[in-house]
Amino acid sequence: MPDVLIVYYSRNGAVARLARQVARGVEEVAGMQARLRTVPPVAAVTTTASPPVPDDGAPYVESRDLQECAGLLIGSPTRFGNMAAPLKHWIDGLGGDWASGTLVGKPAGAFTSSSTMHGGQESTLISMMLPLLHHGCVVAGIPYTEPRLSTTRTGGTPYGASHVAGVRDDQPVDEDEAHLARALGRRIGTLAAKLA
Repeated sequence: MPDVLIVYYSRNGAVARLARQVARGVEEVAGMQARLRTVPPVAAVTTTASPPVPDDGAPYVESRDLQECAGLLIGSPTRFGNMAAPLKHWIDGLGGDWASGTLVGKPAGAFTSSSTMHGGQESTLISMMLPLLHHGCVVAGIPYTEPRLSTTRTGGTPYGASHVAGVRDDQPVDEDEAHLARALGRRIGTLAAKLA
């Protein structure tokens, strides 16, 4: 079965929870499978490496994951309206994949989580879309044919799925956010099935 690769960074778990909802949406598409992967943290101290495999959660993304995927979704918490450094660091290391066209023509999208309602969700999603465009991906968001885009009181934008986690990261993914995250997963899964 073709995979849609879901790569994310999640410091406190909110983006990981959203990633699982996106994965559910991908797997609602007949013949499609989600492949969840994460990226290691980065730090100013460079003498200590992260373990080769995370202690828990999704495994770290590898080069073959990009080569084997039929579509790509990337997720990050907001950092002053931009993606977090670990995801950006991973993207910055994809020069070989860019040169060889690994992602050209593959559908892609983005998802994010912020502490507050106006925490830079849309600009963070756009910041993640820019490298996807440079890689030749077919970038897609959530169309307004999803009625919950017009009624959500928390996360969810036409640029991609989002979640408001609260300043203590204590807000679960609500019903609207989960629905819109699954809609994004279904959209990328459907496009991947059509383009594969």
